[in-house]
Amino acid sequence: MEKENVKKIITDHEFLELLQAAKNNDHESILALIDLFKKDILSISRYIHLPKEDAISEITLEILEFIKRSDDEII
Repeated sequence: MEKENVKKIITDHEFLELLQAAKNNDHESILALIDLFKKDILSISRYIHLPKEDAISEITLEILEFIKRSDDEII
C-alpha cells in the first residue's frame, strides 16, 4: 500500500539527459519519461471526454510529439 504513494524523483540533470536521449530516439529513455509521467497522465485522462484508454493514448502521443519538437519550435 505504501509503494502506491511513492513518487519517482529524479534530478534536473537526470531529466535533461533522459529528454535529450529521447529526442535522439532512445527507446529506453522514451519509456522512462512516459513512466515518470504515468501518474499525471492517468490523472489528467479523467477530464477528457473519451474512453480512458483513448485519452491516455492521446496524452502520451502529445507528450511524445512535444519531446520530438526542436527547441526552436517550442518557443
